[in-house]
Amino acid sequence: MISSVRGTVLHAAGTRAVIEVGGVGLAITVTPQHALTLRAGQEALVLTALIVREDDLSLYGFGTAEELEVFDLLRGVTGVGPKSALGVLAAMSPAEISHAIAIEDDAAFRKVSGIGPKTAKLIVVSLAGKLAITRPRTPAGSAPAAVSVGESVTIALVGLGWPERVAAQAVEDALAAASSPDSETVASLLRLALASLGPRS
Repeated sequence: MISSVRGTVLHAAGTRAVIEVGGVGLAITVTPQHALTLRAGQEALVLTALIVREDDLSLYGFGTAEELEVFDLLRGVTGVGPKSALGVLAAMSPAEISHAIAIEDDAAFRKVSGIGPKTAKLIVVSLAGKLAITRPRTPAGSAPAAVSVGESVTIALVGLGWPERVAAQAVEDALAAASSPDSETVASLLRLALASLGPRS
C-alpha cells in the first residue's frame, strides 16, 4: 500500500500530477484545486490512496489527511467509485461535506457530476455520524479553538431544543459577529447565539 509520496513535481495540471520518486515518475490523480498548489521543480508531499483493480493500478492524491479520510469514506458508499469520490472533494471541502451530511442536504451532492439523486441520498444516509461537524472554510488567521467552541455551542443549542440546521447557522452568525474574546469561550458565544435566535416559540 502506497500511503504517501514525497518527491519533485515534474508536472501538475487539471487532475493529473507526476511526482518523481527515486528516478521514477508516479502519475497521481488529484483535484484541480490540489494541482494548482503543486509547482513543477519543487518538492511536494502528497498523501495517497492506491486503488487496485484487475487491469489497473491508480494513485489518488490529497493535500490533507482529512481529505484522504473523506475519500475513503465516500468510496465505501454503494455506487461511489474513486473518480466520483474525488469529484465530490473537487466540488466541496471536507468541512462542507460534513456539514451537508449533518443537515441531510443530499442536494449538495447531486450537483457533483456522476452523482445521481439515489447515490446522493445514499451518501447522506451511509455517512451519517461518521464525520464530525466542522465550520466550513474557517477564515485564515482565526483561532483554531473557535471551531471547537462553535461545535460545543451548536451541541448546546440542539440540547436546548433548536433544530441542528438552525443551531449551526446561529453559531456561524455569532462567530462572524463576535469579537476575538467572545468567540473563544463557550459561554460568551452561546450568549450571542441565543440573542440572535430570540426566545423559542
